[in-house]
Amino acid sequence: MKNILAAIILVSTVVFVYLDTSAQFTIKIPKIPKIPKIEKPNGDQPKPPETKTEGTTTSASSAGRAIGSDQPTIIKDSVQVTPYTVGSYRGNFDVWSWTPEIEFSVNGPIASGGQLYVEFTLPTGLVKFDCRTEEKPQGYVWNTGGCGGPKVPEAQSSLYTGPVSFTIRLRNELAGTDATLFTGKTKVEKIMSSGTGPVAAKRFVYLVNHDWNLPIGYVFLTPSDVFGMKAPRLDVAFWVRGAYQGNFEPHLFYQGNEIGKVYLEGRQVSKPICDPEVDNDTSHFVADTVPQKAAWVRVRCQFFSVLGWDKTGQPTGLFGPPFQISANPGEYEVKVLRSNRLARSIKFTVAPDGRFDNGIAAANKLGRDRVIVPVQIIGDQDGQWDRTAWKTEAFYGNPLTAFAVQ
Repeated sequence: MKNILAAIILVSTVVFVYLDTSAQFTIKIPKIPKIPKIEKPNGDQPKPPETKTEGTTTSASSAGRAIGSDQPTIIKDSVQVTPYTVGSYRGNFDVWSWTPEIEFSVNGPIASGGQLYVEFTLPTGLVKFDCRTEEKPQGYVWNTGGCGGPKVPEAQSSLYTGPVSFTIRLRNELAGTDATLFTGKTKVEKIMSSGTGPVAAKRFVYLVNHDWNLPIGYVFLTPSDVFGMKAPRLDVAFWVRGAYQGNFEPHLFYQGNEIGKVYLEGRQVSKPICDPEVDNDTSHFVADTVPQKAAWVRVRCQFFSVLGWDKTGQPTGLFGPPFQISANPGEYEVKVLRSNRLARSIKFTVAPDGRFDNGIAAANKLGRDRVIVPVQIIGDQDGQWDRTAWKTEAFYGNPLTAFAVQ
């Protein structure tokens, strides 16, 4: 009996070590669905608030860092602007207005006494509000969570649609400083709500069009939970139009051959998965006629059996060594099926030294270690979208240099 128990413990230990290194068995916990919409007689309903993580502290290795910078910087692709639809205007509940809402992440240092705040400049006046802030040393990241929006007084709401400028700033009254970290501009639009009847004609839902995101993708390495950057996993991220429905299937090809697939007794035991990383949609439900329901989602796909490298010195596991891109320079392509149809192609090149950084992210001061790559949009599942928006509107009026789409 002791021998049997010892054998079980030994096998369990080997499996655990291997799973962390190459994640051959993937267990995906299903996401909790959104609260279903409850219709009132007039059908006008705000969406239930989404739970956002505020004040997240993340190590520099996993969240990116402003390399070589001793000043706070904004992670550009973390900035998300969403007009929050207010169910009234100057006390009139038959007319809907909006207030600005924003979320972003900051690379430390944020000194003691520092306070992040944002200013939105509208023709109707200046809207200014603080964002949740915490002191952070260099090498760590602070995420504000959503700030503004429903926290802005209704008296500051607006019916205006059109170009809007905003500035992210950091003041420190202890040090007597006030610095600009990011300036951007966007355009606010309005669309019909999900309501019906005569009163719904004045109840518009407000939004910002994020089509500029679609051609911009990311390739990056994510540290292992146990071994850190000794065995980082390959991830990719890209944007789609429409609500996330869990219908994405990523495939990775190296020199024309699919890689990262591991089988046991005829069954695939290591399968990449995709999950929503950023949801950017309206605060209220919109009419069914609105294309893709005015939603944009950044999807993140994780390739558990593809590592940047393996410097752990651990056994390779029960199913052989995982694929290491550092040992296989050349051309790679990620193909993504959406609802069983080809929807995305993302290509990148690994140099002989194992690096795949093309320099675009650094040149444009992205603020983290992700590599920016062009995304080819295939098929019609995203509907009609502005294919030139990225040239002028990327990162809220901070378009990319040295970047081109196919």
